[in-house]
Amino acid sequence: MAGEVELLRRIYERFNARDMETVLAAMRQDVAWANGMEGGHVYGRDSVRDYWTRQWAMLDPRVEPVGFRTGPGGEVIVDVHQVVHDLEGKLLVDQMVVHIFRFEGGLIQRFDIGGA
Repeated sequence: MAGEVELLRRIYERFNARDMETVLAAMRQDVAWANGMEGGHVYGRDSVRDYWTRQWAMLDPRVEPVGFRTGPGGEVIVDVHQVVHDLEGKLLVDQMVVHIFRFEGGLIQRFDIGGA
């Protein structure tokens, strides 16, 4: 899990820096990615790119990992402090959430969002 944790730390840092292409490169081409705004999942890197483009045009989300553990199926579970502002800086969300990552071949295969 150590390699996956280091990859995820970098992904969170690059997501917060809005370095979309570096984060997308850590995903399988056919990734299933949770859509936190509208529900369900988006599928594939291009769909994740489109989702984030829409999201960042409306919101300024920041996610900071505070803990990592392995789930019963080998998934990496991340406790995350999530803070979301609108584009004018108004605080919309300040909460703890759980992110669940499944890997295949060293790349993210699936991302889900759980409760705190």
